[in-house]
Parts: sequence; structure tokens; C-alpha cells
Amino acid sequence: EVVESDFAKNLATEETEEDDAQSQYDTISQQNKITKTLKDQDVKYKTQEFKGLDKDVADLSGERETTSAELAAVLEYDSKIKARCIAQPESYEARKGRREAEVAGLKEALAILEDETSFVQDHKRGGRKHHFLGAYA
Repeated sequence: EVVESDFAKNLATEETEEDDAQSQYDTISQQNKITKTLKDQDVKYKTQEFKGLDKDVADLSGERETTSAELAAVLEYDSKIKARCIAQPESYEARKGRREAEVAGLKEALAILEDETSFVQDHKRGGRKHHFLGAYA
């Protein structure tokens, strides 16, 4: 009888422990299923986001290349326009040579004018003398 009561007591304890273990296992299994479902959904959404971002990167890279090419063309055109439109300062040697040629030309013109002036004055004086003498003669 004592053995039987001990056995029944031990059996009840073991069954209670097993029921507790089973319920704990079921709870953990349910939590794991929920966690797995959440992580699968996260993977799904992250994969969709990743694919979308990859597409955006590809599109933006193409746009960047196109924009870079356009920018290079505009900058090249701008430099050509600036080269034609903006006055470049003349070098010292070029200015000096131009001024020396201008001074030489002015000196030559002055010499020619002085020669012509003296010729005209001589001619007028000579003409007056002839006119003067011719009038009294």
C-alpha cells in the first residue's frame, strides 16, 4: 500500500512536470513560429526594399553619367565662348612693338609734313616775289 501510494504520488508529480514541460515547449514553439514568421516577413520586405534601392541606384547612376556628359559639353562650350568674347590682355612685348611702330610712323609723318610745309612756304614766298615783281614790272 505504501509503495502504491508512493508510486501514485511519483506518477502524479511526473505527469504534472511533464504537462508543465509540454506547455512550456508549446509556448516556446509558438513564440518561435511567430518569430520565424516575423523574420520571414522582414526578409521579404528588406529584399523588396533592396531591389527598389538597387533600381534607384542604377537609374541615378545613368542620370549622373548623362548629366556629367552634359556638364562637360556645357563647360567646353563656355570655355570656347569665353575665349572668343573676353578680351585677352596684350603682352608687354606686343604693346611695346605696336607703340614703337606707331611712334616711328608718326615721326615719318611729321618729317613728311615738315618737308611739304617748307616746300609750300618756299613756293608761296617765291610766288609772291614773282607776283610782286610782276606787278611792278
